[in-house]
Amino acid sequence: MTAHDTAAYETAVARYFEAWNAEGADDIGKAVSAAWAEGGSYTDPLADVSGHEAVAAVINGAHEQFPGFEFRQIGTVDGHHDIARFGWELVSSEDGAAPVAGFDVIKLADDGRILTVHGFLDRVPTA
Repeated sequence: MTAHDTAAYETAVARYFEAWNAEGADDIGKAVSAAWAEGGSYTDPLADVSGHEAVAAVINGAHEQFPGFEFRQIGTVDGHHDIARFGWELVSSEDGAAPVAGFDVIKLADDGRILTVHGFLDRVPTA
């Protein structure tokens, strides 16, 4: 990976959102395997997990908590070396409300899949 491989960052982030927006356990599992390296991790204020099954469980939990919502990227992906950052929001397909938003920093493996995610929550529901 070059010092500033924009295409690699954008591809990794696209796969990341495919995983978060996949429907059903099988599709989520396949999307997580495509996006994350073996043993890859996901850490945010509510979760700290490693491995495909654990990451898929976190995504399933988000779907259960926010049915009818999808994750959308905010702005562009910025990166250098094997690190990228991007903003996102969780949007209702019914009315466009976005009660949750955040910012993630990912580290990529040599094959372009995600090794680590460090997520930050900028906006969360008050109730």
